[in-house]
Amino acid sequence: MTETKIFARLKADHDRHRELLARIDETQGDSDERRYLFEAFRVEVTAHAASEEMSLYATMLANPDLRDEAQHSVAEHKEIEDFLTELYEMDFSSTGWLTRFRTMKERYLHHIDEEEEEMFPQAEKGLSDAKKRELIKIFEKEKPKEKAKAAEDEPSSEHAKA
Repeated sequence: MTETKIFARLKADHDRHRELLARIDETQGDSDERRYLFEAFRVEVTAHAASEEMSLYATMLANPDLRDEAQHSVAEHKEIEDFLTELYEMDFSSTGWLTRFRTMKERYLHHIDEEEEEMFPQAEKGLSDAKKRELIKIFEKEKPKEKAKAAEDEPSSEHAKA
């Protein structure tokens, strides 16, 4: 089981993300609950993506058989990051916010389903047990740092353009 721990850990994060998305979707208007849950999701997903890229994706990018899948997923991470910045800057009480949130939710759910159903099984076959153990260590080391960094950062499309 140790050798699959990286994939189980990533999937556990995805399950938490699914739960947060469902809870956000049930909120109404510019409520404290919507803001709190959205911020929790933003910080969690940002930290998860960065840590995933530093561990699993970095290794996959170095493997010609896995590179295309990793590049595709990195591009999807950027797309989600852009959605999160846009949502952060929008009026949380507008119907436009909820519409945009649901678009982001659909894209993100597609992304994590694709990872779990296609990419993880392919990567699991292409990586040694030792490499999988190394990846979980990197992920577990980096995620708390990335979470603290994401919590400090205020997303801004202006900042992204600079």
